[in-house]
Amino acid sequence: MSTGPRPLGRAAVATYGTTVLVAALSLGNVLVVGRALGPSGRGSVAFLTTVTYLVAQLATLGIAQANVNFAGREPASTPRLATNSVLLAAAGGSLAAALTLALMALVPAAGGPVGSGLRWLALATVPAVVLGVLLYQLAVAHFAFTASNVSSLIAPILNVTANGAFAAAGVLSIRSAVIVWLAGQLANTLFTLWYVTTRLGGWGRLDLALARRTLSFGLKAHIGSVLSLANYRIDQWLMGALTSARQIGLYSIAVSWSEALFFLPTALAQVQRPNLVRDDPAGAARQTAVVFRAAVVITIALAIAVALLAPVLCTTIFGPRFADSVPQLRILTIGSLGIVATKLLGNALVAQGRPLRQTLAILSSFVVILVLDVALIPSLGGVGASIASAGAYAVGGLVVVAVFARTFGLPASELVPRPSDVTALVRNARALARRSTAAA
Repeated sequence: MSTGPRPLGRAAVATYGTTVLVAALSLGNVLVVGRALGPSGRGSVAFLTTVTYLVAQLATLGIAQANVNFAGREPASTPRLATNSVLLAAAGGSLAAALTLALMALVPAAGGPVGSGLRWLALATVPAVVLGVLLYQLAVAHFAFTASNVSSLIAPILNVTANGAFAAAGVLSIRSAVIVWLAGQLANTLFTLWYVTTRLGGWGRLDLALARRTLSFGLKAHIGSVLSLANYRIDQWLMGALTSARQIGLYSIAVSWSEALFFLPTALAQVQRPNLVRDDPAGAARQTAVVFRAAVVITIALAIAVALLAPVLCTTIFGPRFADSVPQLRILTIGSLGIVATKLLGNALVAQGRPLRQTLAILSSFVVILVLDVALIPSLGGVGASIASAGAYAVGGLVVVAVFARTFGLPASELVPRPSDVTALVRNARALARRSTAAA
């Protein structure tokens, strides 16, 4: 198992490329489901898969964040962390699924526009989905970005292939689309199990002392993770309770396109994390500032492009029934810089053992999005949800900039892009292109 620091460039490009490919496959799947089932059918599928994903992420209890930090700093603990993850995934996943089913029984509106049988089936897979998330981060801790990229591709490839075949045969339904999604999640977990067994030293003894340490750190980081996930997904759950399946379907298309702007900071945060864990605070702050400025420049250009192309992305590709997604997508692009700040600067805070400071920024976003969602969704539907999300992302971004600068003693001006950043981006892009051409 390799433990030394690695250069960021190639890993970032490969991970970002994989993320874009995953997005393209996922959008292809959304296109297949949306055209075959319409806004209402797409909304029902989006609701249940979103709820299942949200519950699984809540059930991780922050252990994923702890795994990448602990395995990065103590590589020899990886087999024991893997075994502990099985126990924690089973316990956390089962509890989260049971509590969700209880909530849906007590508050039927929380069950959304899907049948109870399908809800039971989806939530039964939560422990396995949680385990996949926990083991995935062990691979990231060891710079195994090829494995993590392969893992990311498994589910979307299965989704678009199977759903495309079902749609071509005229048998695609809400039930089959959800089952295909669940199969993709389980396939990903099986791959991570294989990788841990064959490449990361296998399985160690159950270590309750280590489990307590990881759980202690994880719960601190989990507060921010839960709130962050809620910022991204709770609007669709609320729409399921407050509006119709059609409104969820329209909004889900806008969200799917807007999330393309999140891929770059997500990829950069992932490949930076092992190095940030191993660096001292001053070095971590410098690394993060450089990457953040470059990400801001690129994201501004991408956000403008997405806003201009919104009619093509929503109406031309998905059909005239999704025309109301256009203004929602344009509003969502406004919050993209806030996401860049939250992901990259928050990632550095967690890597350096300060997860609760990241939580302050994410909490501010959560308060804004919750208040605005409840106020705006009943009257404005997806437009209201879009306004709430964009506003929440912007507020969270401003708060995390202030917290990051104060924590690391770095002037906030160091996070403002400068002409030299654009020059460096162009130079690095040319260098990567030359190396790719030479390799070919």
